Amino acid sequence: MYKTLMDTVGNTPLVKIQRMVNPDTNSVVLAKLEGNNPAGSVKDRPALNMIVQAEKRGEIVPGDTLIEATSGNTGIALAMVSAMLGYRLKLIMPDNMSMERRASMAAYGAELILVTQESGMEGARDLAQRLQAEGKGKVLDQFANPDNPLAHYQSTGPEIWQDTEGQVTHFVSAMGTTGTIMGTSMFLKEQSSAVQIVGVQPTEGASIPGIRRWPKEYLPDIYDDRRVDRVIDLSQDVAEDTMRSMATQEGIFAGVSSGGAMAAALQLAQEVENATIVTIVCDRGDRYLSTNVFPTGNVTHG
Repeated sequence: MYKTLMDTVGNTPLVKIQRMVNPDTNSVVLAKLEGNNPAGSVKDRPALNMIVQAEKRGEIVPGDTLIEATSGNTGIALAMVSAMLGYRLKLIMPDNMSMERRASMAAYGAELILVTQESGMEGARDLAQRLQAEGKGKVLDQFANPDNPLAHYQSTGPEIWQDTEGQVTHFVSAMGTTGTIMGTSMFLKEQSSAVQIVGVQPTEGASIPGIRRWPKEYLPDIYDDRRVDRVIDLSQDVAEDTMRSMATQEGIFAGVSSGGAMAAALQLAQEVENATIVTIVCDRGDRYLSTNVFPTGNVTHG
């Protein structure tokens, strides 16, 4: 029978990093290419699951208005799923997010509400709750919604276990809402408690789209630090340099948070022996072009 768009979420490729890994290491680094999801990021998984599960519980019905605070990828994914299933969507985001992200959300029919860069995601989250209190829609709340990590427990974790034939020793993920690392950790640790779960966050003052160093009062409710064995802090420069190297050395065109996760995975490969390290490449690089993090290239006129 024919597939629907919903059926194409997940089952993304897991590929071996070839040129960026130090040839002296005997560890393997594998990248899960989440940009292959239909809306282009790992957030397609929780976006679909949050809406479908809320529907099953009778909390929402098609035609309702959904509200979400987002820095980009979740908003794009929710916009796709809302369009597919017949929901109206209000997205609230800081005004320093890339134009490509805004344009993608609008293309799916979402309404965008911008808060200032100074207000940040904390301000966006506060406004989302206020709009819900005013009766203007339902907040899905990716930061506290258990259906976010559940999506990764049910799909991302099992896919990694299957594709590595149970050989994965380390899982590395950037931490934003923390849904990816929480759900994947839960599944992998059930298969083998020896699997090491490594989170990546920005150094103090760094601004890396998709990764946050949350103030304590805004730490996502779904986050449980017992599910993370180690947290690596990475600077914005390292994340961006690694992101560019991924494109030029591996042919993997991804965003800055993916560069941060890859940098941490490559660091691990230098520290451990005979490891199978899996990292999440959470989106595609084309939604960052207007931010000038990529070179304009060697362009000449003939």
